[in-house]
Amino acid sequence: MKKIILVLAMLFLAANVVSAKDYIVAKKAGGYDVVMAIDKNPPVVGNNNVTIFVKDASGKNVTDARVVVDYSMPAMPGMPPMNYKTDAVLQGSEYKAVMNLSMAGPWNVAVKISKAGKTAIAKFSIDAR
Repeated sequence: MKKIILVLAMLFLAANVVSAKDYIVAKKAGGYDVVMAIDKNPPVVGNNNVTIFVKDASGKNVTDARVVVDYSMPAMPGMPPMNYKTDAVLQGSEYKAVMNLSMAGPWNVAVKISKAGKTAIAKFSIDAR
């Protein structure tokens, strides 16, 4: 029950910063709460602007980590898997990146947060149209 309330609170806080049309997902990664907002809902083929909010266990914004977004599409008949990576850049208290999704379909997204020699990973699945 506590986790549900925490996720709802994170979504409410993130909704105050991003617009209502964004695609928003939230996960825990190690000791971090991670919220990822994509500027298109649903995500589309081509450029999708991503905003990532990272908070520590006390709810404080994490602004001294390296954040990388790995996104991939699994292999399909007649097509090899596709793997891409982009660094997220800190702007204020949020991290920004652009994912260029090369085709419609299911994508796996891994937000990797590295700080003090440790890496935490939040994994999401999205479906590009």
